[in-house]
Amino acid sequence: MRILITGSNGLLGQKLVQKLAGVAGVQVIATARGQNRLPFTAGYTFASLDITDKQQVDEVFGQHVPEVVIHTAAMTNVDQCETEKEECWKLNVTATEYLLEAAEKTGSFFLHLSTDFIFDGADGPYTEEAEASPVSFYGWSKYAAEKLVMHSRLKWAIARTILVYGIAHDMSRSNIILWVKNSLESGKAIQVVNDQWRTPTLAEDLADGCILIARQRAEGIFNISGKDLLTPYQMAIMTADYFGLNKSLINETDGSQFRQTARRPARTGFILDKPVKVLGYSPKSFAEGIAFLAEQITQK
Repeated sequence: MRILITGSNGLLGQKLVQKLAGVAGVQVIATARGQNRLPFTAGYTFASLDITDKQQVDEVFGQHVPEVVIHTAAMTNVDQCETEKEECWKLNVTATEYLLEAAEKTGSFFLHLSTDFIFDGADGPYTEEAEASPVSFYGWSKYAAEKLVMHSRLKWAIARTILVYGIAHDMSRSNIILWVKNSLESGKAIQVVNDQWRTPTLAEDLADGCILIARQRAEGIFNISGKDLLTPYQMAIMTADYFGLNKSLINETDGSQFRQTARRPARTGFILDKPVKVLGYSPKSFAEGIAFLAEQITQK
């Protein structure tokens, strides 16, 4: 099975390549804009690819003829998407269109990564059948990309996820666990919101969910997230407890105290009955996720 992964330098992309590289019967084509940032080169092929360049997309697909495409690349900074709408649309929608057109020529199975931000947060947690109602431009761009995938002539799947956390090589963005740990260890007080609800997702679990979909060519929409519905404040307290850090530095607040360009849905979270039953998906709890990251930190 030849699997082409977009966004292989990102958190999910790196986990997918790590899990699939060198697996018997699997050929991995890792693609990302610019240079390969993965810390190893064995077991996969890397191709530099700007997904907003239609000619490049056609050339890479023509050369490698993937049987499965896992499309993880996107502009995910929610506030940046709000202020740079044209760039956001180009990366999240137009590029998806180019990839779908190329995949139609090669007859690839197409797995598209999406987000809980397609919802307004009024009725979470959500099933796969819930009606989208984005409150940010990022959410609208991801919903528009979903529609392109659904209306393509391909066999397709959409994996929606939430607040992905993990550790990867050469990553510029942190995650809530590392942010809380590093802040408290340096004696810094932090403000953490208590009025947003999410089911945070360990990057390795998301990668496993994507691989289950790809191997089974499972069609349709799947919620692939963690299983615990938590506020960021609860996540911060659990992180402090695990590492034995000073919880008094964590100040409980609400979203009105933060000036953010884009609106966030208040309460999302996913119901995971479908991926558990259909795919055999089995995510870790958030407590297990903290322990998993802690072990990775000690190995660094």
